[in-house]
Amino acid sequence: MKKFVYILSVFAILTGCGGTDNGELIGVEDRERWYPSDPYGMVYIPMGNFRMGLNEQDVPYTLTAPTKSVSVAAFYMDQTEITNNEYRQFVQWVRDSIFRTYLAEDYIEGYEYKYQGEDAPKNPTYFEEYVELNYPDEIRNRLNWDVPIYWNVNDYPSEEYTDVIEEMYIPFEERYYGRREIDARMLNYSYYWIDKQKAAKSRNRFDFNSQEYPGDIEGRYDFVVYENLNIFPDTLAWVHDYTYLFNDPWHDKYFWHPAYDEYPVVGVSWNQAKAFCNWRSRYRDSYLEGQQRPYENEFRLPTESEWEYAARGGINGGMYPWGGPYIRNSKGCFLGNFKPTRGNYVDDGGFHTVKTTSYWPNEYGLYCMAGNVSEWTSTAYDPQTYHFAHDLQPNFEYNAKDSDPPVLKRKVIRGGSWKDIGAYLQVAARDFEYQDTSKCYIGFRTVQTFMGRDLKDFQ
Repeated sequence: MKKFVYILSVFAILTGCGGTDNGELIGVEDRERWYPSDPYGMVYIPMGNFRMGLNEQDVPYTLTAPTKSVSVAAFYMDQTEITNNEYRQFVQWVRDSIFRTYLAEDYIEGYEYKYQGEDAPKNPTYFEEYVELNYPDEIRNRLNWDVPIYWNVNDYPSEEYTDVIEEMYIPFEERYYGRREIDARMLNYSYYWIDKQKAAKSRNRFDFNSQEYPGDIEGRYDFVVYENLNIFPDTLAWVHDYTYLFNDPWHDKYFWHPAYDEYPVVGVSWNQAKAFCNWRSRYRDSYLEGQQRPYENEFRLPTESEWEYAARGGINGGMYPWGGPYIRNSKGCFLGNFKPTRGNYVDDGGFHTVKTTSYWPNEYGLYCMAGNVSEWTSTAYDPQTYHFAHDLQPNFEYNAKDSDPPVLKRKVIRGGSWKDIGAYLQVAARDFEYQDTSKCYIGFRTVQTFMGRDLKDFQ
């Protein structure tokens, strides 16, 4: 009898919780309608198919870019190369994060951790730092960003505050002309990312999010990779990249002086560019959390195929972002910043780099996809990539770890730069640099995969 009553009770519960769907499959109710919006400073690149590779004669005869038909999904791309001022926002955030960490650890009044350890909310509504914290036990320490930081010596609130802030500056005995400057050696960004390639190949990948993971706690984080690196640009790249020339002024002022705010950041390695993408993603997530909106796809470096597809601007068969086959327009003006002739770097209106909005954009609205600075991609360089890479969203990517052989640390750069001849400005031209190198002629721009198939789905 008791069993019969229990069955009736369960039946009543099931029939009484049907809601308004009349027992039909209608999906989860009360889902907010989502509409895409172009991220600030980025342009929409529609999905499409194109002929990737050289369309004309292989001038350097490298045989590394045979023509291949491939398809690319829709994505957003930065309209310009990342500028000095944009990268400086990243540098200053890391600086402030480290300083606030020091203040919190020294229990300076007003700057204590806002949340710490088990008291921290599981889903904070703002972006927090991952600087000098141990994962996973202390990563939920939350700094108090509500209180201001005082950088002017006349505004220091206490003697304890003064002692802590002085740790951020170059030691007195190392100062040049006694100038009080932030010690760039301290600007280290720590972050984590998931090695999805490793997770996909692991036999335990289905247990990654399990609360009953077999073995010790470290086993649950086999696919979580920790990175810690200095993110300050190598300003000496202006000097060590070339000998027997005078580039000292660019070493001294290029990254920090307001005159160069809208110039492309250089001296940034592939590793640093990847860290920037991680920071920009977390920074955006912070805003979305505060607005109680769902996360979006992360910012990242473009794949080689995405870069070439965007550079072509929807013009299949063109040699350059503007189509081609010439590097001058009908009025005889150069269309990019490069080295026009031997010893003549100024005939195109440039010298070294120029502002990121110089010259005309391509049909997608992207500036300087040819010349100015070469750009990092996420793709590892192999001369035979086109022969074995997929024709659907092709990529050949190895994540940066010390155990990788050196050949896999070569990353594709695209677009040519101010120091290159015209052949390297072609949209299909390929070159590479090692991921831990920084050059005065290499910058980058970021992309974000579009959420959905196409904009037409939301119109």
